[in-house]
Amino acid sequence: MTRHNTALITYITAIFVSIGFQLNAQDLAIVKYKGGGDWYSNPTALPNLINYCNATINTKMNTQPEVVEVGSIDIFQFPLLHMTGHGNVFFSDEDAENLRSYLISGGFLHIDDNYGMEPYIKKEMKKVFPNEDFIELPKSHEIFKAAFEFPDGLPKIHEHDGKRPQALGIFYETRLVVLFTFESDLGDGWEDPEVHNDPDDVREKALKMGANIVKYAFYN
Repeated sequence: MTRHNTALITYITAIFVSIGFQLNAQDLAIVKYKGGGDWYSNPTALPNLINYCNATINTKMNTQPEVVEVGSIDIFQFPLLHMTGHGNVFFSDEDAENLRSYLISGGFLHIDDNYGMEPYIKKEMKKVFPNEDFIELPKSHEIFKAAFEFPDGLPKIHEHDGKRPQALGIFYETRLVVLFTFESDLGDGWEDPEVHNDPDDVREKALKMGANIVKYAFYN
């Protein structure tokens, strides 16, 4: 491919990204990925979070989020992508390049570990940002106070391995572009009450933290 063609593709992609983000400025999507992991887990979680955000932080999101494949150009239509599951994740080279282009163009990815994703996510995100590592966000980070105050950082929603919850991030030119919530399981807290029988105060913490992520992704 010539340098001219590469520049043209980059320019066209930039225009598409700009238009896409404007058209869907307040919508999010679920990421479908390869590898056999259950990307479709927690089916009631995002609709509940969306309804909560629409009611509390004045978003106007569609209550049924779309599903987009990580390697599809469709991801550029959404300012926020949500990814979850319990196991294996695999990005092809094309997937990784597409996701990188999305993130450096202004997109945001939230990965919520439903249990068992950590080793796969850390390995596959190296394909997206080879020179960057996940770093733990300080409790003072803006994402913990974007809409609701969390002075102690990421809340603990479900117990997995007895570890403390961690909010891990990847930055691109000082901007947080990927948030990996680990040992917290926010998505379980967003599910319908009867799914996990969580107390109301636990579900409220999960929803409030979710609203913080949404607000941060939409306006930063």
